[in-house]
Amino acid sequence: MKTKAIKAISLLSGGLDSILATRLIMDQGIQLEALNFLTLFCTCTSRNSSCLASQSAAKKLGVKLKVVNVTKEFLKVLKSPKHGYGSNMNPCIDCRIFIFKKAKEYMKKTKASFIITGEVLGERPMSQRRPILNLIEKESGLKGFIVRPLSARLFKPSIPEQKKWVDRDRFLDIKGRSRKPQIQLASDLGINDYPCPAGGCLLTDPGFAKRLKDLMKYTELTVGNIQLLKVGRHFRLSEDVKAIIGRDQTENDKLLNMAKSEDAIFRAKDFPGPTTLLRGKFEKTEKALAARLTARYSDANGSPYVKIECWRHPDGDKEILNVRSIKEQDIKDLRV
Repeated sequence: MKTKAIKAISLLSGGLDSILATRLIMDQGIQLEALNFLTLFCTCTSRNSSCLASQSAAKKLGVKLKVVNVTKEFLKVLKSPKHGYGSNMNPCIDCRIFIFKKAKEYMKKTKASFIITGEVLGERPMSQRRPILNLIEKESGLKGFIVRPLSARLFKPSIPEQKKWVDRDRFLDIKGRSRKPQIQLASDLGINDYPCPAGGCLLTDPGFAKRLKDLMKYTELTVGNIQLLKVGRHFRLSEDVKAIIGRDQTENDKLLNMAKSEDAIFRAKDFPGPTTLLRGKFEKTEKALAARLTARYSDANGSPYVKIECWRHPDGDKEILNVRSIKEQDIKDLRV
């Protein structure tokens, strides 16, 4: 089997499945480059490290890695996915088609011959069923050029398998959601350090999805607005106005760093407490409400009135609002 002139691109997320698939191809002597697509919605740092799981995995595997941030392009997919959303705001099928199209572009650019993935038949209920996998291949323009080493023997041979670029007999027939076969294979290959299965994509998280739906309903879907969804408590004060309240000092600092010149900042004057960021076309009513929310989450300890400092970011004139803390029953309809 001639493999020296054959190059492949591995879609390396850094999870166990993609690590194993990459290793199985490497063991066949294929020239390999790893590719990782990153968006704001990824929760893909490796354990005990701030680096991407894909970077950690590539280093351990000894393969070259290309990381590409595709957030801005992906937002177009997120706004109106052809194949719809999953249980929350996850457009899994359209996301995979998008990723494979980008991978195809890179495959051509680097003169590689095929794509490798760690997909396992039936592991993910929305995007890894047989008809959906076939659909994704077709709509991405990669039909026949995707090799899935972990489940290859459950599919018709891909073009690389047909042409004997890779040895199909050395691939597996793993299916379903149990990770026991992958864990055993990792042990057999001497792979002992790999991520836990938790994490992945914020779009599958119900709380984050609720905030995102609210953002898409009322506000422009931008990178900055999405970043803000990851921080603090969120409250919708009107169609045009949101308040975001820090839950600790780290979040308070983040809110200040993310604030724009038209935003307003609120803090309790005489008590420790949160930083509140008010964004949108706000008037006196929304400012008073943001001040009352700030008082509610401060350490005012039941004081009847709380003095709240308010100013335009970054250094507008400070105004003092003397307000009562908002009652808990009045918060319910505001919380996002």
